[in-house]
Formats: sequence, structure tokens, C-alpha cells
Amino acid sequence: MKNILLIGSNGQVGQELQQILPPYGNIIAVARPAVDLAQPDSLRDVVQKYQPQIIINAAAYTAVDKAESEPELALAINGTAPGVLASAASQLGAFLIHISTDYVFDGSHSSPYQENDTTNPLSVYGKTKLAGEQAIADVGGNYIILRTAWVYGTYGKSNFVKTMLRLAAERPEIRVVADQIGSPTWAKDIAGAIAQIIPQLTPEISGIYHYTNSGVASWYDFALSIFEEAQQLGFPLRVERVVPITTSDYPTPAHRPGYSVLSCARIAAVLGNYPPHWRQSLRKMLAELYTQQNL
Repeated sequence: MKNILLIGSNGQVGQELQQILPPYGNIIAVARPAVDLAQPDSLRDVVQKYQPQIIINAAAYTAVDKAESEPELALAINGTAPGVLASAASQLGAFLIHISTDYVFDGSHSSPYQENDTTNPLSVYGKTKLAGEQAIADVGGNYIILRTAWVYGTYGKSNFVKTMLRLAAERPEIRVVADQIGSPTWAKDIAGAIAQIIPQLTPEISGIYHYTNSGVASWYDFALSIFEEAQQLGFPLRVERVVPITTSDYPTPAHRPGYSVLSCARIAAVLGNYPPHWRQSLRKMLAELYTQQNL
């Protein structure tokens, strides 16, 4: 059994990976305070201690707006740490799987982004995540960078689905941005894709891949679907009106891409199938969440 070092085991994707990966190896799950991504020596020490054959970095500085006022910390975690992990992996001959983001693009496309399309991040978060990708590529070795987008899950305190459910239980009216387009993606599906990739890890498949759920939506579309599915399951909802607004109606410190749909053709060729449609995955996630909350 391979030793698989999972960094960021307490995040949305990390917790799903802990559930799904045991058949694929000996899982060593670490998170803060056991490892600190802002401290390179902490990363080197944990890799040296466990001597993994596979390193999965599911940790990141993900507070997109807060990153605008904490650029140094965001860069340390998102930009420097992946390079440190790539270097440590390379020394061991280990394979690094690193999760990145659609925010490396500026959203000026009108068709799905390919892996080799020009990057142009608009935010500190996007810039630091791109720096992490570049740091891994500079080291070389065996790696997969998996860009994903609009991630939500059963685990974790906050994500778009949980926020919408909370607001819908409190308010009759919710205003949601309708001019940002992407692909809502369930953390469990990302974990499942990583699990499918693990048996196929060879130097030949090293590189950048995109993985999101299939289909596209605006945040407004996504919110409407959340409420429709949640109502059918019996979630307590007070919301009566969902009002579409523009990005300019809801200014945030960080600029977000207006269009961040990612082409998943390359990963589909490796997995042997396209990712499930986002609505189908949303339905499954909400059913899981409803069961958890009503045990």
C-alpha cells in the first residue's frame, strides 16, 4: 500500500478524500496545527517524516476577499507552499496532486477554458494560486494540477449552498449575482476524480487538468436550484423571492471572473467519463446534508 500524505484534511475536499481514499493507500491526513503551509520547514518536516509516494495538497488560503488585505499570507500558502511540496516530492520521487482554481483566468472568454489558455488572474487569490502552479511547474517532477471551480460540500462551515440555505431560512427575499457564469462543483466529485486518477499515476499523465461538474449556471441559477431541491427535501425555507442582480450591484474587494467555465475534456479522457452534471450532484449533496441534520 502506498503512503498518501493528505494535506488540508479538514477542508471540504480534504474531508471527502479521507472518506474515499483508504482503498487506494495508507492515508496520512494532516492539517493545522500539525502542519503550517505558511512555514516551509513545517511542510518539509512532514514530508520527510512520512516519506509518502503520493502527496495531495487540498489546502489553500481560500478567503478570496480577505486575501486582498493579506497578500503576503495568501502568497505564502497558495504560492510558496506548493513549490516547497513539489521540491520535497521530487526529492522522494513522489507524485504531487495539487488543487488549483478557475480564478487564474480573467473571465473574458465566451467558451470553456482549456488547460493551455492564457492565464490572467484578477484578484490576489487568483494571482497567488497561479504562482503556486508556476512554482510546481518550475520544480518539474511528477505532478497533477487540478483546477476546479465553485466548490461546495457537505463538510465545512461555509460555502455557497450552506449560505443560501441559511439565508433562505431567515429571509423572504434574497439578491443573487446573475452575471457571473461557472460550473458549481461538489467536493465529493472532486475527491472521486482524484481517487480515479491515483491508480493511473505515471509520468506520462503529469500536467494541468480541469475538473468541474458538467453544465453551466450563474450564481442566481445555482441559488434557484438550491431552493427548488431543498424545498422538495423538506428544508425549512422562508424565501419567497430571489432577485437577480449584477456584479456591480454587489461590489466585493476581489474582482471575480465573469465567465469561468472550464473544459473538462482532458480529464475525461483520463477518467474514461465526463463529470456528472452539477444539478445531479447538488441533489445528492442536499440529500446528504438533510440526512445529517435530521439524524
